[in-house]
Amino acid sequence: MPLDPAPLTSRPEWRALASLQQGLKNTPMRTLFEQDPDRAQRYFTEGAGLSLDFSKNRLTDEILASLMALARQCGVPERTEAMFLGHRINVTEARPALHTALRNTGGNAVMVDGIDIMPEVEQSLARMASFTDDILSGRRTGYTGKTFTDVVSIGIGGSFLGPKLVCEALKPYQNGQLRGHFVANIDGSDICEVLQQVTPETTLFLIQSKSFRTQETLENGQIARDWLLENGGTDTAIAQHFVAVTANSREAEAFGIASDNIFPMWDWVGGRYSLWSAIGLPIALMVGMTNFHALLSGARAMDQHFRHTPLEQNLPVIMAMLGIWYSNFWGAESHAILPYDHYLESLPAHLQQLDMESNGKCVTQDGEPVSYPTGPIIWGGVGANGQHAYHQLLHQGTRLIPADFIIPLQSQNPVGEHHAILFANCLSQTRALMAGKTEEEARQELEQEGLSQDDIAALAPHKVIHGNKPSNTLLMDKLTPETLGALVALYEHRTFVQGVIWDVDSFDQWGVELGKQMGKGILDQIMGGPATKTTSDSSTEQLIRLFRSKRP
Repeated sequence: MPLDPAPLTSRPEWRALASLQQGLKNTPMRTLFEQDPDRAQRYFTEGAGLSLDFSKNRLTDEILASLMALARQCGVPERTEAMFLGHRINVTEARPALHTALRNTGGNAVMVDGIDIMPEVEQSLARMASFTDDILSGRRTGYTGKTFTDVVSIGIGGSFLGPKLVCEALKPYQNGQLRGHFVANIDGSDICEVLQQVTPETTLFLIQSKSFRTQETLENGQIARDWLLENGGTDTAIAQHFVAVTANSREAEAFGIASDNIFPMWDWVGGRYSLWSAIGLPIALMVGMTNFHALLSGARAMDQHFRHTPLEQNLPVIMAMLGIWYSNFWGAESHAILPYDHYLESLPAHLQQLDMESNGKCVTQDGEPVSYPTGPIIWGGVGANGQHAYHQLLHQGTRLIPADFIIPLQSQNPVGEHHAILFANCLSQTRALMAGKTEEEARQELEQEGLSQDDIAALAPHKVIHGNKPSNTLLMDKLTPETLGALVALYEHRTFVQGVIWDVDSFDQWGVELGKQMGKGILDQIMGGPATKTTSDSSTEQLIRLFRSKRP
């Protein structure tokens, strides 16, 4: 809980930052660099195989110190320790948030209700290793005795986005024995497209649902089950071809999944933080358990960095507090994630859920309405493709959009000078966002092109780039299982720290639950049931009538 019961915006640290923002708002970052030749070295830190250059921010030493003072005043160190120790920091559900325990292999005991949960975590990892080895070695086969060639992971949200990201990001580490497929959407085209690519005799299905009641997942799982039975399979085949990862083993067994094929989930792990658990089984199957353990090791290294490094050198804390700086003092409403690595194409989508589901909240942990912005819109895409699309908005748009540029120093696929060109593109964008182009510089360029004074006067305003747009640059030597684990854990902790500052519960998602509740009622109405006050209005009823009129 916050150390000061006063409202966040009335605390001295908050007021000091508001004053510092006013004093800096007319100072270009260009000037900050010109006045301080050591700026880049001073605003650079490292941890867990990652390096962060945060010098291209609207930042001074006094502002950085004030941001860290706010972090301390809001109890970031204390709340961090409470999370790692298993305290019930998910207040609305009275649960711990112990995704960190999933990668605490070889570490100290982690207690929940007086019980050390680490033996259960280790047992789950051992089962994953045994299962993965049986599949990849061919000891475990499909119902006709053929080895598996494909694995289809059926889940949604955290059961989908995290494993998909990691499998794609670690494509150079895939063993090549299994083709991976992911199904999440309730749009029937998703499951149908995947089933057209696989063969019943050699396809393994993973049903990934913490509750085993998630509508989209169960419907897709049922289609897969029916498909197997319609193509020669039997009830016995279901036990050979279907595996579940869930906290609800009873429902999984009712589906037809053998108890030996059910891997555990726990209440103290949220879906968006679950890729480190057996939800990561697709990862283990695709890249092997050795690389899965390396992924955990990288995340654990970031956990240790976050837990033990002073705030001023702490990557997640620095990135979190810079986000607070822009969201709450500069009016930024969104934050761009721009990975300059083809294999990280799905990173923005994973971080969208991680951040927006965690901190998209409008009340404090005590249930009081917040009086300040929380949870920015997270978006982005892979570089350098975005430079020919939305980067125009970053450079000359009217909105302030802080951005994280993420790039490895070495490519997994060194082809010609591709990586040097990619790296140059990345640096040119961060430089251009910071420096921009003045009207004088624009006029000089046009003069050198030989344009008339009238043409120069007409064109110069369009070529002015104001600059002063903030960005972070995150570096790693190479995208490996270890550095990927550290990268994802970095953003988990960044999200947590911002939730501490805003005093929101970063581990519940009641807005998501409302959509599920209303969805069930509206589906009942679509299927012919009566309208209810909680799901009915004239617009909804009209649209239901239109849908029913077009049903085959």
